[in-house]
Amino acid sequence: MFKKYFMFFVVLVVCILTLGCNNQQESRSSTKEKASTESTETEDKSVTLLFSFASKTIDPHQDWMGVRAGIAETLVKIDGNLTIKPWLAESWEQKDERAWTFKLREGITFHDGTPVDADAVKASFERVLSVNDAISSSLKIESMEANGQEITFVTEEVYPAFLSELVHTNAAIIKVDADNISERPIATGPFKVVDFTSESEVKLEKYPDYWDGSAKLDEVTIKFNSDGNVRALALQSGEADIAYHLPPEALDPIESSANLRVESVPSLRVHFILYNSSKPALQDVKVRKALDLLGNRPVMVNEIMNGHATAASGPFNPSLPFASELDPVSYDPAQAETLLKEAGYEKNEAGKLEKDGEILQLTLATYQGRPELPLMAQYLQAEAASIGIDINIVTVEDIDSYLWEQQTEWDLVTYSNLTAPRGDGGYFFNVAYLPEGSLNPGQINIPEVNALTNQLNETVDLEERIALQKKAVGIIQEQLPQSFILHPHIIVGVNERVKNWSPGSEEYYLITNSIDVE
Repeated sequence: MFKKYFMFFVVLVVCILTLGCNNQQESRSSTKEKASTESTETEDKSVTLLFSFASKTIDPHQDWMGVRAGIAETLVKIDGNLTIKPWLAESWEQKDERAWTFKLREGITFHDGTPVDADAVKASFERVLSVNDAISSSLKIESMEANGQEITFVTEEVYPAFLSELVHTNAAIIKVDADNISERPIATGPFKVVDFTSESEVKLEKYPDYWDGSAKLDEVTIKFNSDGNVRALALQSGEADIAYHLPPEALDPIESSANLRVESVPSLRVHFILYNSSKPALQDVKVRKALDLLGNRPVMVNEIMNGHATAASGPFNPSLPFASELDPVSYDPAQAETLLKEAGYEKNEAGKLEKDGEILQLTLATYQGRPELPLMAQYLQAEAASIGIDINIVTVEDIDSYLWEQQTEWDLVTYSNLTAPRGDGGYFFNVAYLPEGSLNPGQINIPEVNALTNQLNETVDLEERIALQKKAVGIIQEQLPQSFILHPHIIVGVNERVKNWSPGSEEYYLITNSIDVE
């Protein structure tokens, strides 16, 4: 009897122990599943952006990507309506014609936690004025005075455009005593640099103590590739979430995808042919006008840009109040031949135009960073050949270095500039037409335009500024140092998982604290 009860007791204990083990296993399994679910739910949010122009340095005082990537910020910024708004400065006051005082926001810190005060801002401007001649020239700062959270700038002359020039990305505020600013700048934006590989990629992580609210994304990677088709394919494969400056001919598979979209935004940029004024043949306005007549703008808008552009009649987008009111120049190869004949060119037995025994041969530089520009170059080459002009196309990687360092090697270039990035044309007149301008590799020097630009720099009244700019545009259209072809749209491919984001016409603020992903 005892053995019977004993065996029953043993079996019961074994069952209890087995049940307990099973429950523990189920509990552990449930815990693991729960942990796995929580891990998935809290997975870091990230975005990869693919851009066309590589950054050799990430120093915000030397490169535009500092502000574009949300690393650094300026005292003021522009909104979608090109209106200047407070940013690091909460307000400003013009004390007199040359003095400007800015009050900094309280509670802003650099990425290392250091408070941002007027002394730090003054030190940042002292550095940019010493390392960036173009910014020094455009800001025209004579002196600065820091006092707590207020900084006062005194300009060298009456300079109403000073406020808008502070929007320039190179006027960003950074911590100047940081180590290795070219690769690890310390600034105030919603993201800080984790790693930077020159001309390859930037890795960012959010700065949790950002003054305007911690970013929704945890990480951002910005990669560089000059090939537009590669950028389009990277978007389609999922390698990139945002791909900038896509070729119009590569948009069909993106537009037909359920997971992708195309953003096409009218820009403040113009694509144009820049003539090298140091070359004898191009010093003749009749030659420049003849080349201008070979540009079939409607064809380029519709066939090269697939409609993602507007034909240009001057440097400024026609929606701006100081833009030209003339229609774009009409395609007219017959008139081009007439002008070239008036300039002394005759066709030889081979059908080539020559003057004084020299054939009219031109070297046209272009670059792949904006994929439509080489197509425009090829189009102009074909049109020129049809009337007897030889054009040799040279494709270069770093167009700006080439134009400045090899000024004797090129005759014309397919070029592209933001002409009113801060809602005013004064910027473009100063950098593209004054002899010392940072965007004047063609060595343009038109005394009447120089005088109007200097007058514009001292004019405060808005209507007077508009009138001066229109007058200068009229002279440019007559002298034709450039042939303005079209105003391109900013064409960006975006994965539908990206939310709270769209490209701006100013091309300044690519990564912000509000961009998010599903």
